[in-house]
Amino acid sequence: MMRNRKICKVLTAAAVAAVAVIQPFTALGATAPDWTSVQHLADALTTAKILTAADDYDGNGIIDVIDLTRMKRDLLTQGGEDLSGEIKTQNITADAGKRIGRTMDKNDVTWLVQSGSAVECTITATEATVTIAGDGCVYSDEKYRPRYGVYVDGELVADVVMGEAEQTVPLFSGKEHRTATVKVMHLSEANNGAVGIKHFTVSSAAATPIKPTAKKDLSIEFIGDSITCAYGVEADSQYVSFSTGTENFSKSYAYLTAELLNADYSAVSYSGYGVISGYSNDGTIHTDSLVPDCYTLVGKPADYAEAWDFDANPSDVVVINLGTNDSSYLAKDFDARKDAFTAGYVDFLGMVRANNPHAYIICTVGTMGCAEVYPLIEKAVAAFGDAKVSSYLCATHDFQNDGIGADWHPSAVTQQKSAYVLADKIADAIGMPWDEVGLDAAADRTYDVIYDTAQGIYVSDYVNTYDNSLTVSMTTAGNAPEDVQAIIGNLSLREGVYDLKLTCKNSVDMSVPYCLRSTADPTTIYMEGTLDMTANTPLTLETELIMTTQDACEFQLLLGGTAGAQFAITGMSMYKLS
Repeated sequence: MMRNRKICKVLTAAAVAAVAVIQPFTALGATAPDWTSVQHLADALTTAKILTAADDYDGNGIIDVIDLTRMKRDLLTQGGEDLSGEIKTQNITADAGKRIGRTMDKNDVTWLVQSGSAVECTITATEATVTIAGDGCVYSDEKYRPRYGVYVDGELVADVVMGEAEQTVPLFSGKEHRTATVKVMHLSEANNGAVGIKHFTVSSAAATPIKPTAKKDLSIEFIGDSITCAYGVEADSQYVSFSTGTENFSKSYAYLTAELLNADYSAVSYSGYGVISGYSNDGTIHTDSLVPDCYTLVGKPADYAEAWDFDANPSDVVVINLGTNDSSYLAKDFDARKDAFTAGYVDFLGMVRANNPHAYIICTVGTMGCAEVYPLIEKAVAAFGDAKVSSYLCATHDFQNDGIGADWHPSAVTQQKSAYVLADKIADAIGMPWDEVGLDAAADRTYDVIYDTAQGIYVSDYVNTYDNSLTVSMTTAGNAPEDVQAIIGNLSLREGVYDLKLTCKNSVDMSVPYCLRSTADPTTIYMEGTLDMTANTPLTLETELIMTTQDACEFQLLLGGTAGAQFAITGMSMYKLS
């Protein structure tokens, strides 16, 4: 079949033989393609994929016997590995892979201790398995056993809550050699045991069948509590209690942020832990669950309480997300206890800086509320006086729209939204280009209500700071729509595509003209229309907005002309899609 007249000639065996006579063999001297290109041509010839211009190795405009010959050669050498020899089966320890996060070796096992800690490698073999070891926590109640995931070329092939001391997980098998990226990751947290890798078993003719994946240019350390652990992220509701079966670090804002920025990562996170007090349900201080006490260790459990080598594992950025559990202690006597928290936070910043002398440090809190703690963190950052230390307040999870996890913890949607915001903060701190995809351009929106009292218009408005909603009550409203205007401002938009969503409600039937316009030049209109509202019935406007320029904008709604109406904006978002 002729796929493309310029580049694609699918050859019969006879045609290949004929072409072999007339094509110059010197083309084999060209630069070899990467392994992805080799695999693509092989897949295309078996109809798994369609031939493309990239399959033309020698660049002569035709896919012919020369390209096929080079494919065969590269299949036999897979990136320099000669696979023509004897296939041997051997056990290879996890030392051959790349360590991610806080791990340690003990009794010939590589232990993945902290949330998200992992070993990642490429394996070239006809068959491969990995043997996983469990520690004493595999004999705990099922809700508290360690959980791990195994990924092959990004696909999850095993997701296991361990209930036995040793397990073997098949990775792949076949008649021909395959090169695949394999990752074994601890999905639960250090509080509930570690996951060990005893060895990989491979059948391969390659001299080096297992190689570490490349180190990434950026490395981020995340310090936190249950939010960072992704506690309950896979639970169906807030009424589900904790289990490692619903705790999955791969859905944590921390892991997702690292993915967005193509960064290596490390996490130090313990559910219920704080800076000066762990979670307290009665207002008493809990000093047995403090992150500063175990920050310098691989893990707090006795079997893993060895010093972490910061020099061998430097971080470019450190994110501290603590204070949520402290708030349960502070709240009982906030004024008397707040200074102790600030002082403790300053001390912890000193510890983090001492072990990460060159890193940018970003401090945050607020996903589960406790906004009253954030000013204390700001005060601590100011007192610490380091130009490379900054802070920001997380948006509180919107559980009505985004769902909620076990014990009122953040859902997967909330975790993803938090990742977008944090990625932006990190990119800004280190001067890294960032397209802002996933960010809500309306997250920091402001409200203004404009009317002319000289016309006898009487309007009151109220902004609810908890959910950033606006209510406008109009006793008198003038004669025309423009006599009362609600303005949603501070919408800073870049070029790209946005999903604009606005939810509102009115006490009477009413048509409300609206537009999105430039703040600097209100005559520049980017979108406009009318909301046809039915009394006491919520109405949601959702539309795609394409911005072809960068501009500071505002959203205008014309509410005038209907006395006695009460209009409310209960939600607005402008998520950047591309």
